[in-house]
Amino acid sequence: MGGAIWGVLRGKAAGRIDVAGDVPRLKRLAGKTAKSVYDAVFTSTEPDRLITLARTYPGWAGLCYVIAGLLVYKHGGYLRASELLQRGLSIRIDDAASQFSSSYLRRVVTRIEVAERIDVSVLFSEESVFLALSHCFRETGQTAEALDSLASLPPSLPSALARCTAAVALERHADVVAWTEGLRNTDDLSAALLLIRAQSLRTLGEREAAQAALVEVLRRKKTSLALRNDALTDRALSKLEVRRRPNPRPLVPRAVARRGRSKPEEAELDAVDGIRKDIEVRRMWNKDFGEPGDQGREPDG
Repeated sequence: MGGAIWGVLRGKAAGRIDVAGDVPRLKRLAGKTAKSVYDAVFTSTEPDRLITLARTYPGWAGLCYVIAGLLVYKHGGYLRASELLQRGLSIRIDDAASQFSSSYLRRVVTRIEVAERIDVSVLFSEESVFLALSHCFRETGQTAEALDSLASLPPSLPSALARCTAAVALERHADVVAWTEGLRNTDDLSAALLLIRAQSLRTLGEREAAQAALVEVLRRKKTSLALRNDALTDRALSKLEVRRRPNPRPLVPRAVARRGRSKPEEAELDAVDGIRKDIEVRRMWNKDFGEPGDQGREPDG
């Protein structure tokens, strides 16, 4: 369910970690450490409590630093959040902390900005942590690091938006075009990604292809009004640009689409196929933060 967009978040209080639904109940036989971490996660607004627990219980340090980083991120402290998230990801946790993660943190939700004016709510996972870290890097001017931090994530629309946002800032427009080849407007996230694609195509001089991307944004009637307005504005600006330049540059050849696809839906879901899968990073995540039964299982890919 990583990357799911939740319309209503219940069981949340101002300043605390957000939870989708009700806060899970603490088990009766939970140990002292688990009780302390549980209280720090679900009843406190202060990340320092988690940091203190990380120093007190080394086997839980990685988990405590990651959750503290997500809490600081929620409060808008991007520099400190990036430091805490990186520190947490660098520390292996013990079996008790891994069991706690799988039992109590599945409903933890982080609202993350993946592109300008585009926020998504993501359940606690590899995706939520690295998307938050990437946004922290973007906010602190570390754009290259923001792009690199997404390399281990499997393809998804939220990660594609974050990746393309960073790539545009780095003027890697050809990469954006290649990563979004074949994308269709199936929801507002894909529509936002098509707007980024159109921007990169215009920069590369591919005005006809940029117009096609904007037409695709406008094709779905249920696309949000803000995105439709952006598409209409971009289309008007593109037409004005063509009128001012009677001899536009030749089109740059499009990136070759991936072969071996037979189903249209597969082309839509895998339109961001430029995302690399770092097998070792995902294996470490599953070992540390995944469910106990998943440890030792080879990640997909």
